[in-house]
Amino acid sequence: MRALISSALILMASFAASHAAAQENATAAAVAKYPSGPVTLVVPFASGGPTDVLARIVAQKLGERLGKPFVVVNKPGAGGNTGSAGVATAPPDGYTLLLGTVATHGINPSLYKNMPYDHRKDFVAISQVSLVPNVLVVNNDLPVKSVPELIDYLKKNQGKVFYATPGAGTSIHLASELFKMMSATDMTHVPYKGSGPAMVDVIGGQVQLMFDNSVTALPQAHAGRVRALAVSTPMRLKSAPELPPIADYLPGFAASAWHGVFAPADTPAPIVDKLSTALRAVMKDPVVIEVLAKSDIVPVGNTPAEFSAFIDAETERWAVVVKKLNLKAD
Repeated sequence: MRALISSALILMASFAASHAAAQENATAAAVAKYPSGPVTLVVPFASGGPTDVLARIVAQKLGERLGKPFVVVNKPGAGGNTGSAGVATAPPDGYTLLLGTVATHGINPSLYKNMPYDHRKDFVAISQVSLVPNVLVVNNDLPVKSVPELIDYLKKNQGKVFYATPGAGTSIHLASELFKMMSATDMTHVPYKGSGPAMVDVIGGQVQLMFDNSVTALPQAHAGRVRALAVSTPMRLKSAPELPPIADYLPGFAASAWHGVFAPADTPAPIVDKLSTALRAVMKDPVVIEVLAKSDIVPVGNTPAEFSAFIDAETERWAVVVKKLNLKAD
């Protein structure tokens, strides 16, 4: 009897080992063939604007490089949390990816009381693909023509200058507050429902200044409707080389929108590496660079390790600002 039981156990163990080996071989084969079908790139915001331009050109070029279509799907809601949460719980097979942003993986983790995902544990960072610069603009009647002059003016008029944003808790709002913190000045916040009406009131003088994406701010500055003082990126922009970085005057200042591609946690490393390599090549593609330049988007393209370190720095940066403002969203 014992011999029969021992034989049965050996047989079961052998079967289990064979089954596990077969599964492992099947997984390895699937990874080697990746992608073998369409890949979904989720954009957690409504269609339109620079994010959509970026998503569609990146998806197109990834498809050309990897031989299968990459399909952009917009899933807006809760400041980007809805679409991001859907990707966090998707199968970790590389066929559902997220185009995350400074909101979904930089600001929201500190801003929202009940996050539907853990931005570090539920995702693997593949590659940062862009920076979208912000430009600091002022009303033409404000007697300042540089960042040092603005800081001096604000210190002499603490709390008397009004700054506009497209809404409380937005990246533009936090960029403005970071500027206040680092310059040791005070301004009064006036939130609007979108950048459009905010810019209208900066032009009209109802408020004195604002940060805005360069793609919308620079045309107003070039038309003479507002005065541009500086950019939020560490480098000057090709579209406005005359504008210095704010970091020239406030070392360490950085407050740009950005985008990056993420996969669900536990996605096989070979798939992550294949996607990261492809994305880095895509962001150097002359066609991509030309298309993005029209929307003033700066292509990046970095490694998973570099992108992860960047996210850690962004999370820490915006957590300090959110905490200081005591901001919380449901």
